[in-house]
Amino acid sequence: MGEGDTLWAPSILPHDVIGVLSQRPQPHFGRRMESKVSEGGLNVTLTIRLLMHGKEVGSIIGKKGETVKKMREESGARINISEGNCPERIVTITGPTDAIFKAFAMIAYKFEEDIINSMSNSPATSKPPVTLRLVVPASQCGSLIGKGGSKIKEIRESTGAQVQVAGDMLPNSTERAVTISGTPDAIIQCVKQICVVMLESPPKGATIPYRPKPASTPVIFAGGQAYTIQGQYAIPHPDLTKLHQLAMQQTPFPPLGQTNPAFPGLDASPPASTHELTIPNDLIGCIIGRQGTKINEIRQMSGAQIKIANATEGSSERQITITGSPANISLAQYLINARLTSEVTGMGAL
Repeated sequence: MGEGDTLWAPSILPHDVIGVLSQRPQPHFGRRMESKVSEGGLNVTLTIRLLMHGKEVGSIIGKKGETVKKMREESGARINISEGNCPERIVTITGPTDAIFKAFAMIAYKFEEDIINSMSNSPATSKPPVTLRLVVPASQCGSLIGKGGSKIKEIRESTGAQVQVAGDMLPNSTERAVTISGTPDAIIQCVKQICVVMLESPPKGATIPYRPKPASTPVIFAGGQAYTIQGQYAIPHPDLTKLHQLAMQQTPFPPLGQTNPAFPGLDASPPASTHELTIPNDLIGCIIGRQGTKINEIRQMSGAQIKIANATEGSSERQITITGSPANISLAQYLINARLTSEVTGMGAL
């Protein structure tokens, strides 16, 4: 995902979809609904989640919140912006389809205006398109692509917008990014058609929504001190330093289990103890990290052995076993809790 990317995530509220399906006679459903949605006259409540970078959010909010206030009043849609503890922010737009499309149009035109303004200071001659990303449950992407790519081709041709569906799911979710680029008008028509597809093919099973991660602050250890990196500066971190020094004092320099030659048969390492933690399944990914990077980092920094039990059927939790000296275990627990806190804070912002 590039720095200037914007993710647009339409997700239809399940009870509204059920309501729509039960209210309309099935045989005429598709065609009649499509015409009504494109005219913005179908009174279905939709929720569209947009993921934006700080600069884009600033553009939507405007000075003293004037821009977002105007968008709310003129469109009639509810527009909520998540707390700013992440490099990306979530903007949630909820309302009847016509209100959603009005708000969406205002945002697309605002982004085009930003592109034009940025071009006045640049030598570029051709105007780049407005590019947005929708985040769509993976179970609906098949309907969006269509048999042999027929549906996505039809959307491209009828709207003039470029549409690409990502092959991989977004981290720790069951959603995929759908990139749309073109003129604001093309994008608005394209989103209307995608909303039709999503209403006609509700998500199957549970959807784990994509949630932006808070900016993680890297930790470095130097000269027995722990520092967190903030911008261009290393800030001393007293709590982590204490834990790190304790762990270093108690971690033996010979490899674990090697006997001390001065006392044959005695183990040089302090007695190892074991501590168990229980973590919800949906948070285990943030502790393991991509291809195990985070858990390996925690093992190296803490000096503890950490084992994560396999998921058991019917259980919503996973067991983590930490083995090592008391200081190793404390540091491992601290680092695991820091990962969980940053993940939950990001989720709490929604």
